[in-house]
Amino acid sequence: MKHILLGSHIGMHSPEYLLGSAKEAISYGCNCFMIYTGAPQNAKRIDLKFLKIKEYQDYLKQYNIDLANVIVHAPYIVNLATNDSKKSYTAKSILLNELNRTKAIGSKYIVLHPGYATTCDRPTSIKNIANAINELNTKCPGVVICLETMAGKGSEIAKDFNEIAEIIKLVNDKKLVGVCFDTCHVNDSGLDVSKIDGVLNEFDKVIGLNYLKVIHLNDSMNDVGAHKDRHENIGYGKIGFETLHKWVIHPKLENIPKILETPWIGDTCIYKEEIEMLKLNKWFDIKKKR
Repeated sequence: MKHILLGSHIGMHSPEYLLGSAKEAISYGCNCFMIYTGAPQNAKRIDLKFLKIKEYQDYLKQYNIDLANVIVHAPYIVNLATNDSKKSYTAKSILLNELNRTKAIGSKYIVLHPGYATTCDRPTSIKNIANAINELNTKCPGVVICLETMAGKGSEIAKDFNEIAEIIKLVNDKKLVGVCFDTCHVNDSGLDVSKIDGVLNEFDKVIGLNYLKVIHLNDSMNDVGAHKDRHENIGYGKIGFETLHKWVIHPKLENIPKILETPWIGDTCIYKEEIEMLKLNKWFDIKKKR
């Protein structure tokens, strides 16, 4: 597992904030992980001076974790696709703050749900997203905005590789845009992720594997093409353990951070057990054990 980057979503809480996140990640066996710089459902953020950034960075150095492999996720409320000027301004302001925070803590990649075509058609929404990224890239260069593959619920943009490719085509600085591939979302959008080589070849043909920066490794409660986006624990869903393990060990993906966003069981987080299963290539019934 030397070249495999495997981790999970990690919370951030008072009083240790980022330092506490790093400690939690290490306790799960992570060598990469993903954080939000505040609650994902809103834009309220605590001042950077309280986040224990230096202590966090020093702690990760002890475990040889590259800061570039700590992924930030943008708030869900950002919708760059909107045609409403006031809402667009607000969305860009929120994301700019997140970009600055990402840069300040030493991370390189921020994952973004591109948005919804609620106020205009899909081609216009795609242009709006690209224009917003271009504007933000000039204001905070250095952080790569990773467009997440979506399940295709309602009017979601990025429901297929073509829409992501269209956005990237319109982005001026190609070094500051990437893709986060979510296995659950892609399954629910209509592609059979068990056919890993075929999916990767299609991704490479339409978008380019050089743009793939992060993988969200999630099982799905739904069949292929359900367009529902409901994550399941590793090996309990319709994708299955064997397929997800193949995504972990695939040679084309060995240097890409793979992040679990699977559900808790009741009030218990099971990332440690899921990471152990994937490292050992041995699935066991965690829910029954619990």
